[in-house]
Amino acid sequence: MEQQILSVSQINGYIQSLMDQDGLLTGLAVRGEISNYKMYPSGHHYFTLKDEGGALKCVMFRGSAVKLKFRPENGMQVIAMGRITVYPRDGAYQLYCTAMALDGVGDLYAAFEQLKKKLSAQGLFAPEHKKPLPPYPGTIGIITSAAGAALHDMLRILRKRYPLTQVRLLPVRVQGAEAPGEISAAIAYADHYKLADLLIVGRGGGSIEDLWAFNDEQVARAIYHCSIPVISAVGHEPDFTISDFVADLRAATPSNAAELAVPDQDALRQTLDSATSAMVSALWRQLRAARNHLKLLSDSPAMKSPEAYLEQRQKALAYLQARLVAAQEKGLSAAKQRFYTQAAKLEAMSPLKVLLRGYAMVQDESGQVVRSVSQVKENDRISISVSDGSIEAVVTAAQEGTTYESGKHDL
Repeated sequence: MEQQILSVSQINGYIQSLMDQDGLLTGLAVRGEISNYKMYPSGHHYFTLKDEGGALKCVMFRGSAVKLKFRPENGMQVIAMGRITVYPRDGAYQLYCTAMALDGVGDLYAAFEQLKKKLSAQGLFAPEHKKPLPPYPGTIGIITSAAGAALHDMLRILRKRYPLTQVRLLPVRVQGAEAPGEISAAIAYADHYKLADLLIVGRGGGSIEDLWAFNDEQVARAIYHCSIPVISAVGHEPDFTISDFVADLRAATPSNAAELAVPDQDALRQTLDSATSAMVSALWRQLRAARNHLKLLSDSPAMKSPEAYLEQRQKALAYLQARLVAAQEKGLSAAKQRFYTQAAKLEAMSPLKVLLRGYAMVQDESGQVVRSVSQVKENDRISISVSDGSIEAVVTAAQEGTTYESGKHDL
């Protein structure tokens, strides 16, 4: 019998047809850990599922990948649904994945944690970005469903607590595929036209699927970029959404948001009454102090007997004047005495006193005092000062003779 010879393509095609006819391989779910995960610009996802005993190559095309509610990552334990067949060009079989779920964790919860981690890393939850709420908002914008019970609860509480505020409703869908876009657009619209001093964004309770619009990245970024303070009011107290983390304040419920948004008019009245009482008490204290001061002034001697008061002040002024004059005279006398003393000392040291005793002072032509014969020579002109004038002379001779020094006399 002649052996049949087949081409590579024929073999791969034959194996493909066998696998495509196997019911087990055309609709199965495979549990494993993701590794070598890659997402290409085309939108297709390529990865490997592995366990302790083996590995399976997988591909998820763009049409299926866009339906994922979380982003696959290496190390995730997942259950991948699809079919196994051969890729004829390479002769390798692989899982063509059409859906994927986290093993043991819901897809929505995983998506929530992933987005929360991402936005937190980008600073959208940072406390320093939180804006303070206005203490007395004139206008409050509410972004929620017009048909929901949450809206009626908020309106009732706002009217009761602070009827002075004006409420503007921006109705949107709060669940479904269109909800994130409508909520984001309403926030941007209110911010652009400055429709309110404060925004409340939220809805009543429900399942995680019902609240999912408030876990949308588009809504989170719209809240983050809004210049108007935002209160997130989604679901009940245990419910947390991404909007709660981004908003300037999280309210446990929509009703709680209305309570946080405005002050209580009863509490304000009590505060005003207390302030009024404090002001009245302060005015009475000031009035009593003024009356006491007025009485003190009216009882003073100046008010009771102005003439006696003026006479007393005149006597005090005369006394001060006498003391001042005495002090001036004493100071002047002391100054005169100091002057006479210094003048006497100066006169005693005057060269003229020496001249009066018969001495003379000799100066050369330059005005220098001649103290030695060596300072002059024959024919030098000199000036001799005596007590009543000066004598101009010419040196005929300069001869050394008797020397006079302090304390010594050579005769």
